[in-house]
Amino acid sequence: MTERQNKRYHLFIDESGDPSLSSINADFPIFVLLGCLFEDSAYQDVCLKIKELKKEFFGSEHAILHSRDIRKCEGVFVKLFDLDLKAKFYTRLNSILEESRHTVISVGIKKQEFIEKYGKIADDPYELSLSFLLERAVMETDNGIDSSMCIVIESRGRVEDDILQKRYNRLLDKGSSHITPDRFKRRFEKMEFRKKKENDCGLQIADLSAYPVARHIINPNEPYPPYDIVFKKFRRGGNGTHIGYGLKIFP
Repeated sequence: MTERQNKRYHLFIDESGDPSLSSINADFPIFVLLGCLFEDSAYQDVCLKIKELKKEFFGSEHAILHSRDIRKCEGVFVKLFDLDLKAKFYTRLNSILEESRHTVISVGIKKQEFIEKYGKIADDPYELSLSFLLERAVMETDNGIDSSMCIVIESRGRVEDDILQKRYNRLLDKGSSHITPDRFKRRFEKMEFRKKKENDCGLQIADLSAYPVARHIINPNEPYPPYDIVFKKFRRGGNGTHIGYGLKIFP
């Protein structure tokens, strides 16, 4: 066996915004699905650092890092109304995310433009985005037939989870326009759904990364430091670009 074989990967997937095409929030008219891809050792390493961060600032590793709660200083993050503490927390958190060895793959859907081009009966934005993420995850980890990947998605409810499970099963059965069924099957070990309250480190990093991408797509010329961190993690092509490789914007 070569060093490039027998690697184990984790892909954690979370969203920002609402995938529904039946309603569009004028202040947040997009849907973003984002995956954070880790090799196992990198995942274990960042989880230890996240636990230490939580203990240091909140006294317990059971605090769940949720982008919205942090931004609004809600729940356990009410402490962050203390601006000095908030600055220290962000400095530590940003340092952990910058040093983390993971790759970001994301899809952003501009909902109104998507409807105008494809119609409301077009492919479900979540399913379409999931297919893109899983294709690129296979391409990124195609380094030996013995490599395996566990996919973890934040649960949205039984009905929604069942729809995604069927999409996943269909990819394994029929493949996609870019990946054969056998190639999917060789790579994927399993896909599972976890609730936010399960305190999964990888899902929290995906959550913290999705909102900055959404905000950047809405206001690409507005500086936003958290996006700068995510930008460095995007999967890239041979020419260094992340568009189409680590970030796909529809349409």
